[in-house]
Amino acid sequence: MTGELIIKDTHRGLFYQDGVLKKILEAGRYEIKGPRPALLFMPRRPVESVVVVDVRERELTIKGQEILTSDKVAIRVSIIVQFKVSDPKAAIHQVVNYEERLYSDVQLAARRSLASMSLEEILTNRNRLSEDIMRDVKEAASSYGVAILRADVKDLVFPGNLQEIMNKVLAAERLSEARLVETRTELEKRKLEAANEAEVQTLRAEADAKASRARAEAAAEAERITAEGESAAMAAREALAKFYQQNPAMLRLKELEAMAELGRNASARLFIGFDKLPTPAAE
Repeated sequence: MTGELIIKDTHRGLFYQDGVLKKILEAGRYEIKGPRPALLFMPRRPVESVVVVDVRERELTIKGQEILTSDKVAIRVSIIVQFKVSDPKAAIHQVVNYEERLYSDVQLAARRSLASMSLEEILTNRNRLSEDIMRDVKEAASSYGVAILRADVKDLVFPGNLQEIMNKVLAAERLSEARLVETRTELEKRKLEAANEAEVQTLRAEADAKASRARAEAAAEAERITAEGESAAMAAREALAKFYQQNPAMLRLKELEAMAELGRNASARLFIGFDKLPTPAAE
């Protein structure tokens, strides 16, 4: 390899001289010198080469592995693994092909995990498989320069009759969940309606109580005003009676005015009582 070499931010370069790793090249532009023939009094120039390694995150899919569970049910599983090269030197020097090695390690870890689990455990705890793979493979992968970011079960395929049964179970579970949600919604609706009705009853009772208090206060005020009026009228009558008692001429004048007023009414009858007259003397 001779000439200029550009290494991007997404890659790293392993720089060799005569097959010996000298350093790891970061992103940038480099000049690579090729071999030079040996001349008199001039030493041979070492051969330089660079191996470029991609250090971006990548995905590896392990497809359709048929595995027997601990209760002898054959299932097919697909696993997806996200990884990246964390140590370019170890990735190139420790194994021939780090992607193939990672594929094998994940495949074996999945087989070991599923073989120790029953079908029920797989159905109820799919995260355990991912956790087992991470625990078993993460340390081994780091030894050849690969960092596993996550490992997840992508697909689980069951035998035909079992798949049909599972579909029916899932359908029943979805129907049950839908009914549960519907029941909860109806219950919440009824609670809300009951709360609203109770609030209406409370407001109505408060309004009735306020109206009753207002009526009672109005009645009490009317009674107080009536009593005050009657008391004032009685006091006025007492004062007038006292006045007439002290002024009999005025009382007599009042009587004459009343008689004059009655005299204007043709249908009125006025009876005047006279004191007993003396009997005339016999002749």
